[in-house]
Amino acid sequence: MAVELHQVNVQEFLGVIDTCEGDVFLVTDEGDRLNLKSKLCQLIGLIKLIEGGKITNAHIECQNPDDESKLFRFNMFGAKE
Repeated sequence: MAVELHQVNVQEFLGVIDTCEGDVFLVTDEGDRLNLKSKLCQLIGLIKLIEGGKITNAHIECQNPDDESKLFRFNMFGAKE
């Protein structure tokens, strides 16, 4: 299952990615799979999607089902304080 993200705060999103236990992939429309656990891939992948400081649209796949649930909750309710 993939998680679609819309209008996500980039800084908060990357903070949640850092807490994930498994690999988290950004899948582009071109079929590229970038591992967002890598800071270099974060730069490469997210720079294309950032518009006005927010991710406008993204397709995320997680290796760990718990991470997928975490990102789904983040997408629905935002970051926990």
